[in-house]
Amino acid sequence: MEIEELENRKTKLNKLQKEKDFLLKKLSNPEFFSNKEEFKELSREFNNVSEKIAILKEIIRAEKKISEAQQIISENDDKELINLAEEEIKKNELIKEKNTEALLKKEKNIHGNIKSIILEIRPGAGGEEASLFAHDLFKMYIKYANQKDWKAKIIDINTTSLGGLREGTLEIENPDSYEQLKYEGGVHRVQRVPKTEKSGRIHTSTATVAILPQMKDVKVEIKPEEIEETFFRSSGPGGQNVQKVESAVRLKHKPTGIIVSCQSERQQRQNREKALEILKNKIWKIEQEKISDNISENRKKQIGKGERSEKIRTYNFPQDRITDHRINKSWGNIEKIINGDLDDIIEDTKKEYHPN
Repeated sequence: MEIEELENRKTKLNKLQKEKDFLLKKLSNPEFFSNKEEFKELSREFNNVSEKIAILKEIIRAEKKISEAQQIISENDDKELINLAEEEIKKNELIKEKNTEALLKKEKNIHGNIKSIILEIRPGAGGEEASLFAHDLFKMYIKYANQKDWKAKIIDINTTSLGGLREGTLEIENPDSYEQLKYEGGVHRVQRVPKTEKSGRIHTSTATVAILPQMKDVKVEIKPEEIEETFFRSSGPGGQNVQKVESAVRLKHKPTGIIVSCQSERQQRQNREKALEILKNKIWKIEQEKISDNISENRKKQIGKGERSEKIRTYNFPQDRITDHRINKSWGNIEKIINGDLDDIIEDTKKEYHPN
């Protein structure tokens, strides 16, 4: 376990070093000197990463000294030498503990800049049943947010005539929501007899969930010519238009191909502002992933291609069981969970699942 932890720390250190090199290269570009705000922000990020590297090096150094002292104890009978080695272990355990706390504090500060999350759900494999399951998940997260007294707002929803979900976007306005729901991203699989199945045969379908943090004061410059705008009427359950005025907005960012829709507000201007805010956060996230030398990997890891084999969790209705395949754990009482009682699953997943 100690060897594994050391390797994980070295991998993390390597990623941070790449991030620092990327930022240094960007800061060396003369075009940023004229933009004081962006230069200031990049400098802050550079200093933050540099501090994390220094802290991580101290932890690795302390772990190495602890390991060396433990080896001395195991290989010697000299009491004086053993006492010195034990003192060395105590000293470096304190150094490790202090720096681990400092690193956690720095990483929490990043989460402290999160004001809300955008939760996106789409059907995967399985046709109409996948759409129905996607809608069940969408309602499940709304109910969970309501139980937590979090403000949940439907930003965009597109449903089928049978009540399935073509795509749905939900904003949960609470800074704690990301910490709670960040491991929900991925392919969710359902095994059940669909309402549309007359022969009683069990079907397997999937839906994809993506959790995207919304940051405070995201500074992303989008030129007007980079955006393609479409206006349409807001729709309700079943796809019927609920407004006569085209107040809903769809924005497409041409350079990245990102499309964002918003129909939660009454006025077109408000929907455009909300869609633009989400778009900026998505572009910012891509930039952060580039910095981490991990372009789009976070989202790919979350949603994959929506195939059945890429599942993170299975909802098996005939056996009344939900299984998370990442931590190899199951829970009963699907109806209770699908109605928003997610606490046990979320806490168990947070406790045991540690992605790289």
